[in-house]
Parts: sequence; structure tokens; C-alpha cells
Amino acid sequence: MNRIPENLPKTAVISGGAGGLGTALSMALQAEGWRVVVLDLNVDHLTPSATLVPMQCDITDPQELRDCCAKILSCQGSIDLVIYGAGVTAIAPIEVVQDQAHRRLFDINYFAAVAMAKAFLPALRASKGTHLAITSVAGFAPLRHRAAYAASKHAMTGFFASLRVEEAAHGVKTVIAAPAFVATNVGNACEDGDGLSRPGAAQDAVDVVTPERAAAIILRGLRRGKQDIFVGRAAKLSDVMIRVSPKLYNWVMERAVKS
Repeated sequence: MNRIPENLPKTAVISGGAGGLGTALSMALQAEGWRVVVLDLNVDHLTPSATLVPMQCDITDPQELRDCCAKILSCQGSIDLVIYGAGVTAIAPIEVVQDQAHRRLFDINYFAAVAMAKAFLPALRASKGTHLAITSVAGFAPLRHRAAYAASKHAMTGFFASLRVEEAAHGVKTVIAAPAFVATNVGNACEDGDGLSRPGAAQDAVDVVTPERAAAIILRGLRRGKQDIFVGRAAKLSDVMIRVSPKLYNWVMERAVKS
């Protein structure tokens, strides 16, 4: 087998990389000399370059996603980092979230990430690379009016935490980044009329950080070898509170719902 020249830039793949936090991560990585392959539904506004490879892909279409991953693997010398950043949310009491929207939310947030992880397992093993899952505070703690979203992010957290154990034997790292509120789509309406919206559209956000700040925190944690990265003070506080006193955390959520 021919060896990959060591002077080639490292390659990252980012799902949901054409907007918000994904774009901020892409730009930061490119600034550090990485080549970035971006997967998203709409990449028309992105200009291909030596460091950026935009690829249109509906990650909820299994065959389309498989074909896209296969093309990436055939075109890139190695894959060193896969960032699972595509996601949507449902900000509403569970009684009004339609079953179809609930299932689509899981298709985007969870099942597509699982399919991508499986597709890139061999490549990341070969490069001793990293899986980077962008979850949420809702991935380890309850969050009001986001039961469906929290369920998908809990599933994502459980999957990648387990993958971390499985892939360690192959020299692969698995990192979970949990932002609280990132100001990526403030004020945007629900997409497709199904009650789902892009993360960052919440009107009840607290301790909001910019996408650029969130990307900097995540990449700094990545460089420092952290397995879990909490983005924002609210995320850090939630982590401590849910571990020390889940009852207190639930009380805070209940008070928020009542108010």
C-alpha cells in the first residue's frame, strides 16, 4: 500500500457545515491549515477552494449519504476528523410535537450521525483520527419544551460515549461537545412547516455564545485532549448541577416552565 505523504493537510468532514456553528468550525479549521469537506442540504453559497470542498447531501436519505461518504473516501487522502454537526430542534411542549416531526428530528440528529460514523470508521482507524459529536446540554440533562430534541441528543450522547470505548482500541478518539445556547439562527422561523427549526433559534436562550466563540472553545478542548467539552457557562453549570443534585436541576426546570 502506498503511504500518504506526511506533508498533506489534514482533512475534516463536517455535517451541517454550511451554516452557524458548522461554518465557524470550518473556517477555524481552514485557518489552521486543514482541508474541510462540508456536507449540507444547501451549499450553493460556498465557493470551492484548495481548503474547502462543499458537497450537497440530504443526510436523511440513506443511499445519498452512503454515496456521498464513498465519494469523500475515494477523493481524500485520509480522513482525520469527522464532526457530526447537523441538527434540528423542536421547541414546543411534547403534546403538540407531531409524530412525523419527532421521527424526522431523530433521522437528522441521530440516525444520520450513526450512519456517517459507521461509514468513516475504517478511515479514522487508519489515521488514528477523531469523531467529534456536537450534542447539547439537552444531551445529558432535561430541557423544557424540548423533550423530542433532548431524546435525540441523549441518544447521540449515549452512542458516541459507547463508541469512544469501542474505538479506543483502534487509537481513535471520540469527543462529545455539549453547547448550551449558540446564537446561530436567532429569530428564524420553523423550517418546512413541520415545527422543526435550526438550533440557535430559541427565544428563551440564556448565556448565549456566538458560533465563533463556540468553535474556539470546542477546538481548544480538542487540542487539549478533552473527551467532553462543555460550551458556555450554562452548559458547565448544568453539568455540575445534574451530577450533584438532579432534583435541584429539575426544580429549576419546573420553575422555568411555570414562569
